[in-house]
Amino acid sequence: MKVPKAGAVAAVIALAATATGCGGDPPKEPLSVGIKFDQPGIGMRETDGTFTGFDVDVARYIGKELGYKPNEIVFKQVYSSDRELLLQYNEVDLVAASYSINDKRREKVDFAGPYFLAHQDLLVRAGDGSITKGEDLNSKRLCSVTGSTSADNVRQKLAPKASTLELPSYSECLVALEGNIVDAMTTDNSILAGYAARKGNEGKFKLVGLNLSNESYGIGVKKGAADLQRKINTALAKMVSGGAWEVAVKKNFGTANYKYEPAPQVTTGS
Repeated sequence: MKVPKAGAVAAVIALAATATGCGGDPPKEPLSVGIKFDQPGIGMRETDGTFTGFDVDVARYIGKELGYKPNEIVFKQVYSSDRELLLQYNEVDLVAASYSINDKRREKVDFAGPYFLAHQDLLVRAGDGSITKGEDLNSKRLCSVTGSTSADNVRQKLAPKASTLELPSYSECLVALEGNIVDAMTTDNSILAGYAARKGNEGKFKLVGLNLSNESYGIGVKKGAADLQRKINTALAKMVSGGAWEVAVKKNFGTANYKYEPAPQVTTGS
């Protein structure tokens, strides 16, 4: 029998070590999550670089259930207008960004959830009593965010004569509201409550208290990602049943005296 040369044996051993990662698994790709960076209480990048908010807590819980450690979860900024594109082009694995489920969006992406129910409302300056219902906006200036459905809801259903200003972010809308450039800003009450309760904003703004629409938040995933969708639904159901959902809600909205809805039944894509 011919005995292999020592060099050949060494090469085989080296090749085997490379293939097995020297006895360990190959490095795991991080879980990339799209969130908002400018929504206090929902998704916020703080000045020290950390992330806070209900969507952040939900995303971290999902990541844990999917087998990711905290340092294996990467948050990327998304805007209302580009959430579908980032999923379609694999820039993120999932989106947790106050992402309301609707049929138009379902044409482009799939959703897990829902995991939260919000209602569209109006935020006005604290001393302004001229806006008490949606129809009052017919003679007012309204701010919303580009790509959001909120301004369309107001124009189509309540105040077709409202003057509307669309800006890239909610923070910019808030600046416009404080500076009297607009009379109200509109989006989900959860987001508005976060801004009203933000340190430095106390006493400056108030929610009108209208339920102009029902907004069921879902976790966006790429179209056809059925396995990931199913796993996220399982994680969301566990988060609710185990009490972590309630803890996250109170942690992020408690100081705003926000009357949140009970956790919705996780049904989408399950």
